Amino acid sequence: MTVPISFEFFPARGVEAQKRLMKTAKALAAVNPEFFSVTFGAGGGTRDLTFDTTNNLAEETGIRTAPHISCNMLTAEEIAETLNKYKSAGVSEIVALRGDNPSGLVASGEFKYASELVTFIKDRYADDFKINVAAYPEVHPQALSSRDDLQRFRDKVASGADAAITQYFYNADSYFYFVDRCASVGIDIPIIPGIMPITNYTNLERFSRICGAEIPKWLARECEGLRDDKEALENLGIEVVSDLCSRLISGGAPKLHFYSMNQARVPLKICANL
Repeated sequence: MTVPISFEFFPARGVEAQKRLMKTAKALAAVNPEFFSVTFGAGGGTRDLTFDTTNNLAEETGIRTAPHISCNMLTAEEIAETLNKYKSAGVSEIVALRGDNPSGLVASGEFKYASELVTFIKDRYADDFKINVAAYPEVHPQALSSRDDLQRFRDKVASGADAAITQYFYNADSYFYFVDRCASVGIDIPIIPGIMPITNYTNLERFSRICGAEIPKWLARECEGLRDDKEALENLGIEVVSDLCSRLISGGAPKLHFYSMNQARVPLKICANL
């Protein structure tokens, strides 16, 4: 059984980095992804770069590209201005998020929650954009409880979200349990697992602390012993993540969304294993 896949990128700064990003995207385009996505930066800090990267990826690869847009630091007018630009450029799919605050700043946007952003987009643009939102199988780190987190997700779906992409995880059971809980409260949109390849354990530890993703103890111990052996760590990660993806597919996951970290080699090896 095969499922559609997609890849996330972050905007690259500087001419050389942008060339490397485009080379990576073209390599990943060879496995026929359903779409690419492009991150927005904390507080919308890469808003213009995200727009340019989205357009360049679509033009250079022919792959539909969905930009992220977050609401925590933007006014409604700024959000509308950004969405108008995307609509004029032919973009038909977005990822709508609350977003992270830039270091040392508090949220200053008009919308407190991603559900409010989804409502705004639906009210103003109807079906011009397919809207993806975030989901957290292991609970958002700022949620009051798992029940509160599920309600926040339910609000986004009720506001008009078409699909959800999850935070990454390494325990397939957490995804299946989350999907079952969603079904029990009437959530029926596709919930796409977010997949994070393992290439740098120091960075992975840091990301996981911030976003609340759990690294299972057995995996942490394996990675800790290979922290300074890049090749061995990558090989372990390819095996572990390939097995995770296989289990997700067998269990009914509708698609897979890879957080590429602007790299192609390891994601391509995982795709080859699948």
